[in-house]
Amino acid sequence: MGEIGIRLNHVRSAELLERSKKVLAGGVSSEFRKFNHPHALFYDCAEGVYLYDVDGNKYLDFTLSQGPMILGHSHPHIAKRVREYSEKGQLYAGQHLLEIELAEKLNTYIPSAEMMRFCLDGSTAVQTAFRVARAKTGRNKFIRFEGHYHGWLDNVSWGLTLDEGKMGSRENPMSLPWTSGMAAGASDEFILLPWNDLELVKKTLETHHDTIAAIITEPIMCNSGCILPQEGFLEGLRELCDHYGSALIFDEVITGFRTGLGGAQKYFGVTPDLSIFAKALASGYPISAIVGKKEWMHLVAEGKVIHAGTMNSACPLIAAALGTIEVLEEEGTHERMYDLGLQLMEGLRNAAEETGQNLLVKGLGPMFHTGFTNEDKIREFRELGTYEQPKSKMFIHGLQQKGVRVIGRGLWYISAVHKQEHIEHAIKMAKEVLMELK
Repeated sequence: MGEIGIRLNHVRSAELLERSKKVLAGGVSSEFRKFNHPHALFYDCAEGVYLYDVDGNKYLDFTLSQGPMILGHSHPHIAKRVREYSEKGQLYAGQHLLEIELAEKLNTYIPSAEMMRFCLDGSTAVQTAFRVARAKTGRNKFIRFEGHYHGWLDNVSWGLTLDEGKMGSRENPMSLPWTSGMAAGASDEFILLPWNDLELVKKTLETHHDTIAAIITEPIMCNSGCILPQEGFLEGLRELCDHYGSALIFDEVITGFRTGLGGAQKYFGVTPDLSIFAKALASGYPISAIVGKKEWMHLVAEGKVIHAGTMNSACPLIAAALGTIEVLEEEGTHERMYDLGLQLMEGLRNAAEETGQNLLVKGLGPMFHTGFTNEDKIREFRELGTYEQPKSKMFIHGLQQKGVRVIGRGLWYISAVHKQEHIEHAIKMAKEVLMELK
């Protein structure tokens, strides 16, 4: 399949990439930034739902910086909050008032957030949750699921590679490494299972419950296909963890604040023992939170489980998080995000039908996934193998060349500042790309 819809040039970005490669490994500061078509791009500024690159190209943004920009770029309320509080100081190596106010807000909205600690990113918060679970249960392993992303550290960088010839059977999956250089024995810390199969989780716990400290899951499998949980799956995990005394951990790095201020746990009515929030928590500022029930978090409160970090709760980060929540609290904000997201999903489905394309659109609305497959439903990571990956990549590339930016793996995000006109424009551009793909 050849190039389609070439509209934009990236000459300046290409020049900067070559310069960058001389000092930055690979020319980037995160591996995923390499794969912007036709190569890593350099951006100059952003405002609202638009990004501008160094070549002067303008993009209608549905990546939202991999999710954090739930209020769009350069939101004036966030800028004001950060500026005013930063003038008082940036980092105290001590406590400050807004830290309490933010914790009180999260306590109000998130069902599991009886107590919490703030970190800098999701990876750190996940490891804190594991430490708490191990300390309370006296057990060493955790159950995790194929295709679920819980950060880039060694003990969770497995089961993220879709290679059916090497993945083993569903009942006994092989833990394929995501990267070289991981610590020997890192894969011994967990048992890997396919998602949305409650019976398999039950059988595994019947055999290994005396070693399982926790089950960790994305409540919606956002990182790989934006797959919703099967009816009763999350409830079943809750019951199994109650029965065997293991911690249920929800990784709400993506679903937190995007499904609602209470996260996916409030949306689905299933309360975990521990949860991780990040990304949309502070509109692009680096902050995360591990929140949980007192019966688990008391170990951190008493210092039996050490959690630390020099930059934790820095003043600008807390101010940004409070500002984000204040905007999201405005009446109708989440309702508009759901409505616009569902309109965009339906518009893409109609465009696919009109152009005879096998585009599958699935998700919740505020976030959803597109990919080309003849299947009408995807329930787990292994079924992503039915997608026509070259065609999916060409679709995303074609959209970008028409000024619509979507995450390369087909994940779309809606912000609180997207409007009807943006949705209609995205549908129009998508239809043009689908026609060109024929």
